[in-house]
Amino acid sequence: MTTYNRLPVAFESGQGSWLVDDKGERYLDALSGISVCNIGHANPKVTEAISRQAGRLIHTSNLYQIPLQTQLAQRLCELSGLDKVFFCNSGAEANEAAIKLCRKSAHQQGLTDPCIAVMHGSFHGRTLATLSATGNDKVHEGFAPLVRGFHHLPYDNTDALRELVKQDLEIVAVMLEPIQGEGGVVLPSPGYLRAVRDICTENNWLMVVDEIQTGMCRTGKWLACQHEHVSPDIITLAKSLGNGIPIGVCIANDKAAEAMIPGSHGSTFGGNPLASRAALAVIEYMTENRLPERVSRLGDVMLSRFQQELSAYSAVRDIRGKGLMIGLELDRDCTELVSHALQRNLLINVTAANVIRLLPPLTISEQDMDIIVSHVCELVKIFIAK
Repeated sequence: MTTYNRLPVAFESGQGSWLVDDKGERYLDALSGISVCNIGHANPKVTEAISRQAGRLIHTSNLYQIPLQTQLAQRLCELSGLDKVFFCNSGAEANEAAIKLCRKSAHQQGLTDPCIAVMHGSFHGRTLATLSATGNDKVHEGFAPLVRGFHHLPYDNTDALRELVKQDLEIVAVMLEPIQGEGGVVLPSPGYLRAVRDICTENNWLMVVDEIQTGMCRTGKWLACQHEHVSPDIITLAKSLGNGIPIGVCIANDKAAEAMIPGSHGSTFGGNPLASRAALAVIEYMTENRLPERVSRLGDVMLSRFQQELSAYSAVRDIRGKGLMIGLELDRDCTELVSHALQRNLLINVTAANVIRLLPPLTISEQDMDIIVSHVCELVKIFIAK
C-alpha cells in the first residue's frame, strides 16, 4: 500500500554507522533506522547472539516458560527500578499495553469512565488507541471516531496539569514522552518530569513515560527520565531494545502491574527466545562499552559544534538535544533537506516539517560525527541562503 514516500535508495548491507546500497554506494547513517540500530548495523555481538539462537530455538509461544525472557525481564527491572514486564513486538503495542493497564487499574478502583491525560505534540503509535493518544491532528485525519478516554494538554505546562484536578474527569494516568521525538526533539523545562511525578503521586494517578525513542542510552542515560531521577509507574520501550529485531516492553511497578491477571492481555510473539536473546545482547553490549557515559560526552561535543557553526544564523531558531538525540529547528519548512543530504550520501530526517532530527548510532566514531556536522551545517547554510 502507498503508506510511505520512500527515498530512491535500497540498502543491502551495513557496518557500524555506514550502509551500502545495491549499487555499492556507502551512506553515513545519522538516523539509525529512527533510533533503532543504536549499537550500529551488523553489530558483531548481536549478530552472533541471534545466529546462535536461530539455530537452537526461535519461538515457542507464551503458553510455556521462556528462560531467556525471564532473564531479560530481570535486567529491565534492574535498569528501570520497576517490578514487572509485559513483552510485545513494537512501540505501539507497548503503549497499547500501558493504556490497557491504566484502564484496568481504573476499573478496579471503581472508575467507569477513565481518562488519561496526554500531551499536544506527542507521538505514541498508529493503532487506534495510540493514535488517539497522540497529540497530532495529522495522525488523526481519516480515522474518526477516535478512541475516547484521552484528554490532551500542552506539553511542559504543569499549571494545565494541575487544572485537571478541578475538572469533572476521572483521570487515572498521565502519559508523556520525556523528550518529544516526532514532535520535533522538544525538551521540557528542567524539573518538569519531577513536577509531573509529584502531581501524579498527590492525586493517585499513574505516571506513564514513553521511552520508545529516548530509551536505551540515546540521551546519555539508560532512560531519559533518569536525568531527573524520576521513577514512573509505567515505562514503555521498543525500537533500539532489539537493535532491529522487533521487540517492545511495558514495564510497571507492582502497584500498577497487579491489575493484570491471566487472560487480561497477551501476545503470540512477544518476548520469544530470538527477540529476548537479541535484547540481552544489546544490553550486554551497552553495559560493557559504557554507552551512557560515551553518549553524554559525544552529545555535548556535537551540540557545541552545531552551536558554533549555526547559532549566528537568524533562520536557525534553535539547536537542542540530549545525548545523541539532536534537533535543529529552522524558521521554515526544510523537508527537502532529506533528499539533499541523500545526494551527499548522508541519511538524516526532518520532523515537524522544520526540525532536522539527528539520531546517529551511539557507537559512532568521532570522525564520522565530524562528517555529519560538516555536511549538515553546509546543507543548512546553502538552504537558508536561497
